[in-house]
This record gives sequence, structure tokens and C-alpha cells, in this order.
Amino acid sequence: MGRFILRRTLQSVLTVFGVITVAFFLVRLAGDPAVLLLPVEASDEDIARLRAALGLDQPLIVQYFKFLANAATGDFGVSLRQNVPALELVLERIPATLELALTAFVLGLLIAFGIGLAMRLSTSSRLRQIIMWIALGRQAIPVFSFGLLLILIFSVWLNWLPSLGRGTIYHLILPALTLATYETALYLRLFNASLSTEQKQDYVRTAYAKGQSRSRVIVRHMLPNALLPLVTIAGINLGILLGGTVVTETVFSWPGVGRLIIQSVAQRDYPVIIAGVFVISLIFVVVNLIIDILYAFLDPRVRLT
Repeated sequence: MGRFILRRTLQSVLTVFGVITVAFFLVRLAGDPAVLLLPVEASDEDIARLRAALGLDQPLIVQYFKFLANAATGDFGVSLRQNVPALELVLERIPATLELALTAFVLGLLIAFGIGLAMRLSTSSRLRQIIMWIALGRQAIPVFSFGLLLILIFSVWLNWLPSLGRGTIYHLILPALTLATYETALYLRLFNASLSTEQKQDYVRTAYAKGQSRSRVIVRHMLPNALLPLVTIAGINLGILLGGTVVTETVFSWPGVGRLIIQSVAQRDYPVIIAGVFVISLIFVVVNLIIDILYAFLDPRVRLT
């Protein structure tokens, strides 16, 4: 077990290292930040002096190794726009991103579980088809389009909920619903397929043959087995949610890490971009590492892979 955890941990470290390496070289392709920071009328000499002050006049490989040495101590540089440590800016936005992602994660799971269970307990095949078509329709709508639609209905037309920013629980409702409904569609399809597979198993026929009711067979026998694939995808999806709320945060002006990165890309604020990518990749990798370790405890066969 110890070797399995060590191997997965090393893989996680290498993954984060690879992500920040790619991010470092990609942001350098976006252009020269010195040109953006200075006014249009700045001379070539002014640009050269600023590049020297920022260390951008050195060879790229030298910049890279200096970056790695500093990153190992948690120093990703200073924001070119706000003149504060880049990692500090990113960490300030983490609570907002966690609030949105975890709320959407729990809400999506609860909605999918409730609807999926109701679908199976119902004897109406038409109702199940209608629900699945609605789920497919929701999943086909891009997140930004659905978010704008919610703003139009609940903020503009009905004036029930705020559309932008973060403050009260009412500010959380629309962005959380935007993410949660998309996740619900994914979970619902998986949950329905998993229950359909379990329904064909011999133990289900045996339970019916013993005279057990439909609801008892579904809840006591089918449900525990059907939840395993859902838990797998949900665990992976949690990492994606924690690092992938960029679009939703931008649509609703939610002050999270994703929106900060988008703003930094527009401003070519390299240190903040790389610090944000590092934090997001670290969250994703840590969540998946925890899932791997939990599965190793639950199923010893996983340790052999």
C-alpha cells in the first residue's frame, strides 16, 4: 500500500511540474508584457529598461530555471499590474472558487440522485424519457449561454436575484445553478445507465422471485451497486469543478481564481497567470490523489495497476 501511495504521489508531483512548465513557455508566446505596461509613446530604450528590470532580457532557458528555483519556495513573482506577490493574489480568490465549486458539486449530486431515484421508482417509461431528454438538452447548452439565460430570466425579467458579484447567498444561486444543472445532466445519465445495468443482474431477478417489492429491490439492492460508478465520476469531476469554473466566474463576475486568470491573460500579467495555473492544477491533482488512495483501500486490486 505504501508503494502505491508513493507512486501516485510522485506521478502527481510530476503532473504539477509538467503543467507549470507548459504554462511558463506558453505565456511567453503571448507577447512582451513590457510593451503592454508602458504607454504607446514609450521609446525602445524605455521598453528595454523595463524588460531588464523585469528580468525578461535574459535567455528564456535562464528565466525558466530561475522560475523553477523560485517556484520551489512558493515564489511565483510579483504581479506586473498590482505589484503584490502573485501567489498571494491567487490565494485570496480561493475561498470564492471553493464556495462556488463545492456548492455546485453538492447541489448537482443531490438533484441527480433525487431525480434518478424517482425515475426508477416510477413505472412510467414516458416520464423517464422526458426527464432524460431534458437532461440531454441541458447538457447541450454551453455553460455561458445557460448562465446568461438565467440572468435574463431571474435578474432582468423577474428581478428576483442579483446577477453579478459575490456577497450574499442570493449572489450564489445563479452561478451555482448554472454549474450544478450541467453536472446533474451528466450524473443523471450515468446513474440511469448504471441502474439499467444492475436491473439485468441475477441478484435482482432473485430478489423479485422472493417477492420483494420494486422499491425495496431498487433501494436495498440495486442502489448501492449503481452508486459506485457515480462516485467515481463525481470524485474526478470535483477536481474539474474546483479548477474549471473560469467561464461561470466570468459570466457572473464571481471573484474567483478563474476570473483572475482571465483578467491576467488580458493584461499579460505572467506571474499571476502561472500562479493561478499552479494552484488549479495542484487542487485537481490532490483531489484525484485522494480518490486513488480511497479506492486502493476499498478495492485492493487497484493497487496492482
